[in-house]
Amino acid sequence: MPLPKTGLLAQVSAAHLVSHLHIMALPALLPVLPGAWGLSFVELGLALSVFNVVSALVQAPLGFAVDRFGARRLLMAGLLLGSAAFGSLAFSGHYAWLLTAMALAGIANGVYHPADYAMLSAGIDSARMGKAFSVHTFAGFVGGAIAPALLMGIASTLGVRWAFAATGLAGLLAWVFLFAGEKPALAARPASKPKTAAGGGAGVRILTPAILTLTLLYVLLSLSTNSIGSFSVSALVGGYGVNLTWANAAVTAFLFASAFGVLAGGALADRTRRHGLVAAVAFAGAAVLAALAAWGRLPDLALVLCLGATGFLTGVITPSRDMLVRAAAPPGAEGRAFGIVSTGFNIGGAVGPMLFGWLLDRGHFSGVFWAAVVFMALTVMLTLLQEHRAARAPRPLSRPAAG
Repeated sequence: MPLPKTGLLAQVSAAHLVSHLHIMALPALLPVLPGAWGLSFVELGLALSVFNVVSALVQAPLGFAVDRFGARRLLMAGLLLGSAAFGSLAFSGHYAWLLTAMALAGIANGVYHPADYAMLSAGIDSARMGKAFSVHTFAGFVGGAIAPALLMGIASTLGVRWAFAATGLAGLLAWVFLFAGEKPALAARPASKPKTAAGGGAGVRILTPAILTLTLLYVLLSLSTNSIGSFSVSALVGGYGVNLTWANAAVTAFLFASAFGVLAGGALADRTRRHGLVAAVAFAGAAVLAALAAWGRLPDLALVLCLGATGFLTGVITPSRDMLVRAAAPPGAEGRAFGIVSTGFNIGGAVGPMLFGWLLDRGHFSGVFWAAVVFMALTVMLTLLQEHRAARAPRPLSRPAAG
């Protein structure tokens, strides 16, 4: 007997939790890796860039593979590859292998978004899609949020190698959860219709202005949130005189509050069509709070609360963002749509670490936060522009196509 719909959501969410734990593994260990492995922040930033460049290159092709060969099969393969990549760092601390492992992890990371969203789109009722997306994204944010405390705790007591071993083990546990569970029943969805793929190329029509604009939005979201989530601990300790405990508490508050912001955003996504306005208001508030943190005169507890509120507001946008992508995707092409759009995360993830690592190596610690402010402001401008275009455009068939 196939699992109920909640079983599908649990399996996909478990994989998404691990994917974000893997994404945050290297950033979480940034404060100790320079001393443990003798690397500069720029070298570590390059490793993160390799991860994201590879993900950007493979994500769209993997989206096509998901639609053709099956999302669940590729999702399980991605879990195994990611686990092997991070687990291998427990045995080798050489910089060349770090770059190789991050490239392999980047391939694995390219699977998650196309596979996850294709499975959810095929197996969850449209009326509950906003909440399902928010639970799925919440699980991912939880994976990222537990990474700093969990992996830094392991590294400080057992060493960096054991932290990477635990990262690999988490992926294996998620793989076992998918392998041992029954295969969820997915709704039969029509293959791409001839109208969708004029001339036979399903990828031709999917590169619409809406998809390309959403890809740019993902780039800006990646740059604005990763600057805080990945580099704020090093910035706070190195430039603001915040001790490591309070700095970790602040970024953990940012990440956990982001997760709960996602749940609030899921409720909004099922109740409004003004997704661009929701994003603009949330990110405008986040930009103000990030500027307050960049100012650098907040007491430790106030800093934790400030970054927590910033994270909550950045989380609110995510379900609406996912609904926009799903509405823009042709029927049966969700894997391709999310594969293409999600490359925006990787483009931002490739550019950001080099930029933020350069700022840290040159002592421009406040620049990490001011960069977040700038990228958030650009996000607000883009979403308001999209909201204006959507208000002026006729509303055709995009919402039924999501069902």
